[in-house]
Amino acid sequence: MGLSVIALSLAALPFVAAGGPFLQQTSNNTWIIGNDLWNITQGSIYGIKLYYQGKDAIGKAAGHYVGADGENNLVWESASIVNEGNDFIDVSFVSEKGDLHWVIYDDLAGSYQYFVNRALGDISILRSLFRLDPDRFPNGRTYLKDEPLPSFQSILDGTKVQDETFETSDGTYITKYDWSNYVRDRDFNGVYGPSTGSWYIHPSTDYFSGNHLKQTLTVHRESSTGDAVQLNVVQDTSHFQTQVTTTQPSGKIWGPWLWYLNDGSITDAKQKFQEELAKWPYSWVNDTAYHSRGAVSGTLKLSDGRVAAGAAVFLGDSDIQAPLAQGVNYYYTSYADASGRFSFSNVRTGQYGLYAWSNGGKIGDVYTNYTKSGINVKGNTKLSTLTWSVPSNERVFQIGDFDKKTTGFIESGPYHHGLAAQSPANFTYTVGKSNTSDWYYASSNLGTWNVEFDVATLEKSSARLIVSLAGYSQSTALTISSNGAVLGSLSKDNVTTDAATYRSGTVSGEWHQFVYPVSNLKQGKNVISFTVNRYVLWRGFLWDAIALEWA
Repeated sequence: MGLSVIALSLAALPFVAAGGPFLQQTSNNTWIIGNDLWNITQGSIYGIKLYYQGKDAIGKAAGHYVGADGENNLVWESASIVNEGNDFIDVSFVSEKGDLHWVIYDDLAGSYQYFVNRALGDISILRSLFRLDPDRFPNGRTYLKDEPLPSFQSILDGTKVQDETFETSDGTYITKYDWSNYVRDRDFNGVYGPSTGSWYIHPSTDYFSGNHLKQTLTVHRESSTGDAVQLNVVQDTSHFQTQVTTTQPSGKIWGPWLWYLNDGSITDAKQKFQEELAKWPYSWVNDTAYHSRGAVSGTLKLSDGRVAAGAAVFLGDSDIQAPLAQGVNYYYTSYADASGRFSFSNVRTGQYGLYAWSNGGKIGDVYTNYTKSGINVKGNTKLSTLTWSVPSNERVFQIGDFDKKTTGFIESGPYHHGLAAQSPANFTYTVGKSNTSDWYYASSNLGTWNVEFDVATLEKSSARLIVSLAGYSQSTALTISSNGAVLGSLSKDNVTTDAATYRSGTVSGEWHQFVYPVSNLKQGKNVISFTVNRYVLWRGFLWDAIALEWA
């Protein structure tokens, strides 16, 4: 294929018979890209007039654009073909902040995309998205939800109660946050109708920020216009965690991912996802660092002799921010198998830190984390057996598994707005009679939750209470006491806040753990109390696990 850029006045054409992938410049700041199956007109900010199946898939909607930190949309100053093969071209749209690439194949309905940083600086969010014709794309699909998007009229008729959240006349809520999910559990997200589907497929998630618990938005109904929104948030250290910014290195690549068009078939999109998994890493990427990859493997054992079966294992940055907040480099997630063995393949070469924590199950009693720095990935890196230090103190009681999630509690998932407000004000959990499934996922309303337990023999003079939170949204406050004596309090003054609880997050936000010495246990009946003494609607504490052990 000969590399060429054709300058024409074709902005009004619904389709350009190009004989393959093409870039056409129609004015100083307008271009048309596509192939024989589709084409889109790209302006300085918005991509509009997306012709597929003979008609415009965007219509009166906003179209395609890229933004960093809110609506700080990138402005495209030029476009050119920067790479090509026998059956594809790589078109780069250049802005002051970075370059968006469209890799267009002869016979592919859609395009591979990737973004190369130029000067984003400190950011918390980077995203691309399509806002499409709502009549043509009435439904949304993620691995958690597949249903019609809420109607625009229902949003207009509702009452706005907070950020992108509307209460309807029957007391239910409409919010884009109900469509969120965990980025490393995804297969494909998109919007679709009876004849057309538009999908984002990520065969790798190594360019996403954070660890296993990273979650962000996917699809929704735009509340101000009714557009069908297909989101591609590839960097997010904000929506469901304590907001941080990370400094992005020049040349960093997010992607490639596949934007894929079809006839609306979910079965076909699923098959395409599997095909892309087999192709990754993509051979056509013209970047040496992208292709420089290795592997990491090892085995985790606990200091008490057990294997770390099922542990969550994260390969990230060394000696800096907590895993969920990391967002500078590239990140890899896995789980240990039944023998504690873990592995990562196709890891970009470089220096990493290794992190591990309980994901529940056989090691659900483990509340410590494992950390190892200075792992140099170059070729096949085989780590020796790693010993994870865990306390061996006798446990008095435990409620829930230590997995940094609300797993096992009432209303733990899926995403649903307002459930924190339904938490019981007063509640008694009796050790030996109550079950984990009796505990509510969040504490929000004013009142006291008591944990009653019997101590047959005072094993030691003191114990320690481990309180592990899966998230916290201010300004609800909690006082913790043992047999009436205050052990401590948790509030916005000593717990960093995240937005998960009031943004439909019922499983996790930002993880926190606190340890309190307990010296007033007595033989017979004892009570540990958790009293909410300050209340804010939909805010509160997400529970991970609670344990009392002899010190």
